[in-house]
Amino acid sequence: MPLDLSGKLVVGISSRALFDLEEENKIFEEQGLEAYSKYQEEHENDILKPGTAFPLVKALHNLNCGEKQLTEIIVMSKNSTSTSMRIFNSIKHYGLDISRAALVSGMSLAPYLTAFKTDLFLSASEDDVQEAINANIAAGIICSNKGLPIDPNEEISQIRIAFDGDAVIFSDESEKIYKENGIKAFEQHEEENAKNPLPEGPFAKLLKTISLVQKEFDDVSIPIRTALVTARNAPAHERVIRTLRAWNVRIDEAFFLGGIEKSAVLKAFGAHIFFDDQTVHTDPASSLVPAARVPYKSKQ
Repeated sequence: MPLDLSGKLVVGISSRALFDLEEENKIFEEQGLEAYSKYQEEHENDILKPGTAFPLVKALHNLNCGEKQLTEIIVMSKNSTSTSMRIFNSIKHYGLDISRAALVSGMSLAPYLTAFKTDLFLSASEDDVQEAINANIAAGIICSNKGLPIDPNEEISQIRIAFDGDAVIFSDESEKIYKENGIKAFEQHEEENAKNPLPEGPFAKLLKTISLVQKEFDDVSIPIRTALVTARNAPAHERVIRTLRAWNVRIDEAFFLGGIEKSAVLKAFGAHIFFDDQTVHTDPASSLVPAARVPYKSKQ
């Protein structure tokens, strides 16, 4: 009987997000595919160091306990089968529960993200993430961790995921008003529409899926915790709260910062990943917690 992925949180992850492959990627960019392939095959027994998304992937294993198998991690890579051996050897070395992969030898990954019912895609490739966003799949460009230490042996009892609001969980409709007409116009618009739920953004479906997973556990044993970390503040907070209520989704912690730097809050929260649409937030955050930038959907 085929495995049914519809009831699971499916996370697609590129090899360069899961492991530190920056030197190898440099070989690819500077010397080409043949040199890269030769290097990977010659070093296929050399274990890779953990990459930025490694702690999140390890933490997601906590959703599969006992009879509950609530998540599926799938390697989504442009590697060929031959150059992927090093990836699988490293997965085995670290004891990661990953047995499925899509290896497309340089072709587009977007069609396969849909085929695998992917809820979230993480990659270091801006082009791959942009294609995923255009295909209406929640996706983020993993930021370089800038020396952020990653301990592959760290035991993680609870996954902590932080989201920005506008252009991530919600659409960028209100953000456009702020950019085009300023803060006063934005606040007036949000007050006038406080009782109208915000349109869904690229990560709305993912948040709803996470909320359903959370309901599988009691509050004491829940293995996943979420936070909204937004530049909004009063009076623009009301529409956010009413929207989440209308969606019937759970946000465990919410921070309405009104322009205060997000990084310290994210560190205090202990985020294993933070999603934001602006580099002004993801860049400083990435030195303290794993972060990913969410690109805007391309105009068709």
